[in-house]
Amino acid sequence: MSDANKAEPEILRLQKILLPTDFSGCADFALPYAAAIARATKATIICVHVVEPVVPAVGYTGLAEPMPIADISEQLEDSAERQLPKLAECEECAGLDLEEIIVHGDPAAEIVRVAQEQGVNLIVISSHGRTGLGRMIFGSTAEAVVRHASCPVLVVKPPHQEETGEQ
Repeated sequence: MSDANKAEPEILRLQKILLPTDFSGCADFALPYAAAIARATKATIICVHVVEPVVPAVGYTGLAEPMPIADISEQLEDSAERQLPKLAECEECAGLDLEEIIVHGDPAAEIVRVAQEQGVNLIVISSHGRTGLGRMIFGSTAEAVVRHASCPVLVVKPPHQEETGEQ
């Protein structure tokens, strides 16, 4: 037996869990998983929302005068500042240590960056369950996070009817 096999295994200690959210119904499915893991390991949950860059519309938009991009971006951030604290108030998070972060940029890149900067041990992210053309057009933030994150990533799939929009 080599010396590497004789060494004591390092105990996995989850101290920080990153929970990205876009406040969609699909994103909500990751919350109970993150909360249960945090409760079991006494970890802190870091909730992060990424405000995506606003791209100006090209051509006819139907608006008499388009809103300045800075105003739209500011409104998105204001909305995130109101929504993020509501996560901490949910029943699943009662008694847990939660932090809130709002960042700007590409969602996958910012999630990975925040995870590295915060020393996160686990990312719990929901997949929107898009396939085919929808996935080609919108891409998969969860997939990009799995590919680029330096820590483990738990991807939570929504129930089948949520994935396809069926009721």
